[in-house]
Amino acid sequence: MTADDRVLSVAVAPEGVRAFLGDAVCAGGGSVVGVEEAEAVVWADPDDAAGLSKLLDSHDALRWVQLPWAGIEPYVDVVRAHAERVWSCAKGVYAEPVAEHALALALACRRSLGAFARAGTWTKPRGEYLLGRRVTIVGGGGITESLLRLLEPFGCEVTVVRSTPQPMDGADRVVAADHLDEALTGAHVVVLALALTADTVGLIDRRRLDLLAPGGVLVNVARGQHVVTDDLVAALDEGPLGGAGLDVTDPEPLPDGHPLWSRPEVLITPHTGNTPEMALPLLSARVTENVRRYRLGEPLLGLIDPAKGY
Repeated sequence: MTADDRVLSVAVAPEGVRAFLGDAVCAGGGSVVGVEEAEAVVWADPDDAAGLSKLLDSHDALRWVQLPWAGIEPYVDVVRAHAERVWSCAKGVYAEPVAEHALALALACRRSLGAFARAGTWTKPRGEYLLGRRVTIVGGGGITESLLRLLEPFGCEVTVVRSTPQPMDGADRVVAADHLDEALTGAHVVVLALALTADTVGLIDRRRLDLLAPGGVLVNVARGQHVVTDDLVAALDEGPLGGAGLDVTDPEPLPDGHPLWSRPEVLITPHTGNTPEMALPLLSARVTENVRRYRLGEPLLGLIDPAKGY
């Protein structure tokens, strides 16, 4: 039997959760079986780390685990406890829709669309364009790759901050994380598109918000915990921050009555950079491709580094 003929035995668990992933497994040349017979598992629950840990503890034959989302924060401890297995997630799967959402938030905030939409009456003109402005993107993954392409027509001066400062198409400069302050200084738009780790919790505080250009805009499509929320409110109250576009918040969901809800210069979307309508076909395609790759012994997409936690 050649690798092309090999049928990979895959469990989709927990049973009954996102059963459509079974079709994705079969499309990649796999066979959906019970966990007792499986070599791999597609874990379909984004939050049940305890359930996955229990499953892996009792089934040593599971050699590969595919997780359903790009962010794996609930599963980091499980991944590290079972680092001998192959782990993959949905890194890069949702890059295109999330990058589009980041651009939409940046444009809307620069143009004061939130304030106009809430006004209820004709108001004085306000707003700035994005053309030729300084943009800093924190994070160097798939969202950033997509966003760099979307930003090309605007002729922005783009700096990317990432853990490994390798050149990226569309970026004027790429710098390491220890140059974050320099990259934030004078930026008109800052986009957060990085993984959440112990080192990136509270990364954007009042001191760093004050580094942005007067009227600068913060866009967060990563995780709410990257930003110190109270510092964000203070920076909006006292300047120089001009606005914020938030698809994620800390806490999340943002409580009713929180000061950010009433800020006309703040646009909040309820973690909809990637919606089910967009996500499910994209996730299915990733599972199909990774099942195919695993069968053929090819490198998987979205591999997780247990040591890094993403």
